[in-house]
Amino acid sequence: MTHAKATSGADTITAGGAILARLKAVGVDYIFANSGTDFPPIIEGLAEAAAKKIPLPQAVVIPHENAAMGMAYGYYLATGRPQAVMAHTNVGLANCAIGAINAATEHVPMLIFSGRTPVVEQGRLGARTVPIGWGQEMRDQAAMIREAVKWDYELKFPEQAVDIIDRAAAIANSTPRGPVYLSLPREVLCEPCPSGELDLPQRIAPATSGPRVDDLQTAAKMLSEAKRPLIICQRGAGSEEGFAALGKLALDWGIAVNQYWAIQLGVPTDHPMAVGMDPAKWLADADLVLVIDCLAPWSPDVHRLAEGCKVIHIGQDPLYSRFPVRNFPCDLALTSDTADIVMALADAASAYLEATTSSREARRAEVEKAATAHRATVIRQAETGNGELMTKAFVSLMLSKAIAGRKASVLSELGAPLEPMTLGAHGSWYQEPHSGGLGWSFPAGLGMKLADPDRLVIATMGDGSYMFANPVACHQIAEALEIPLLVLVLNNLEWGAVRQSVLGVYPEGYAAKSNAMPLVSLTPSPDFTKVAAASRAWTAKVERADDLLGVLEAAIAHVTTEKTQALVEIRIGP
Repeated sequence: MTHAKATSGADTITAGGAILARLKAVGVDYIFANSGTDFPPIIEGLAEAAAKKIPLPQAVVIPHENAAMGMAYGYYLATGRPQAVMAHTNVGLANCAIGAINAATEHVPMLIFSGRTPVVEQGRLGARTVPIGWGQEMRDQAAMIREAVKWDYELKFPEQAVDIIDRAAAIANSTPRGPVYLSLPREVLCEPCPSGELDLPQRIAPATSGPRVDDLQTAAKMLSEAKRPLIICQRGAGSEEGFAALGKLALDWGIAVNQYWAIQLGVPTDHPMAVGMDPAKWLADADLVLVIDCLAPWSPDVHRLAEGCKVIHIGQDPLYSRFPVRNFPCDLALTSDTADIVMALADAASAYLEATTSSREARRAEVEKAATAHRATVIRQAETGNGELMTKAFVSLMLSKAIAGRKASVLSELGAPLEPMTLGAHGSWYQEPHSGGLGWSFPAGLGMKLADPDRLVIATMGDGSYMFANPVACHQIAEALEIPLLVLVLNNLEWGAVRQSVLGVYPEGYAAKSNAMPLVSLTPSPDFTKVAAASRAWTAKVERADDLLGVLEAAIAHVTTEKTQALVEIRIGP
């Protein structure tokens, strides 16, 4: 049997190199890669393409796939451009799975690749050469990730490289956006591929959707006729323009805005119509609810809609169709990018402004009074959290003061909460995905900071979330790629979210009354500053409330002037 050998002629390139080069052509800036024994044709392809002066994305070594997925996620948040992740066969893909679940839940597109263990045992370039070639074989490798991706495929022939990358990128970018997966068998990557079309424009355009004009007019009329409308916003307004339009729409119409379990900020936290995060009071009285890109706009077991209340859902996938059970009432659904719908709805509703002046002004005054009182209560409660053990709310309040006036983004994974902060810009707040795949905030912060070096990026997290992030890997990445991220670890020595869940279900149960609730403790706690210091990070530990603001200001000064990573561990109460 003869070997199929790659040629090095001017008109060909290995399929591995062709895949990489085509990624550059479809707009990928970075390949976040954790290499393995399936990577020889990828590594050879990188070298070959570079030697032939073929443009490539920047390939960087990421020592854990969870970090690679988080960085692709954060990079997209900062730029709106999907990036690539490459993992090692089935074991690397298994480590990608949590990140894929997170990305799918939050409509974050990315291109995920993993090698496929060689099919043949001998007689072909790329055949199995080490025992793991047998140990890593699966009947259906893509099955591990299929439910979390929009599309998956296995490369069959080298000449598919251009078309299949174009298709993968187009599907990832089509609404609703999300991750896609391509399996890459080693033998196929080793084969020669034509190179003449690698730099051509993308040949498959993404499919985007928009609401029908009649539906927009219906929504505008419903809004104009509502006496007690409510906006529930969970995933922001989609863009800076959408953010401004939503804030103006709410103010013009005097609509209360509730940001229940907010993943991104939809209006400023101190907006005159921002009434906090608890929708109970407002839902019970509303006659129209405008649900803006919410997976779960309220909890049906806790919250009740007023009888006869109408509900409009808007977003890329307003019914969140990939989730089997989600039975929130929906009288009208508007499908498109959130910003586009918000701006179009505001424009359609403007025709009714003059005829509704008196009712809108009266409602605006009432909502603003309630919003002002709520904001004052939140700040007052946060200020009282400066006892012997600080509260998370107090940490948020101090962080807000420390970043005032800066171009900053705060990421929170069970870390600093949103409400006590004063944030007024699109892109200033990101919370962990509602899928709850922990270990998100740290690598997402790395990806965001890599994409936008001039932005102050602060990744806040609980002690459990920090450990989930594979912090040794993340700190190594920050040092290797010179990413000056600021990490805040709010350490309460336990799984705080688990404790709160138990108390929510069994408020008077045995666990609530026990001296030590089972299965929540994380004591003894490691010294997290030493984990970070192992990668030469600037570190500090804060146990007294009086020291917190000064330490935060010093940490911010370090990452902005010295431009290396920093970690602050903050001891908080349970």
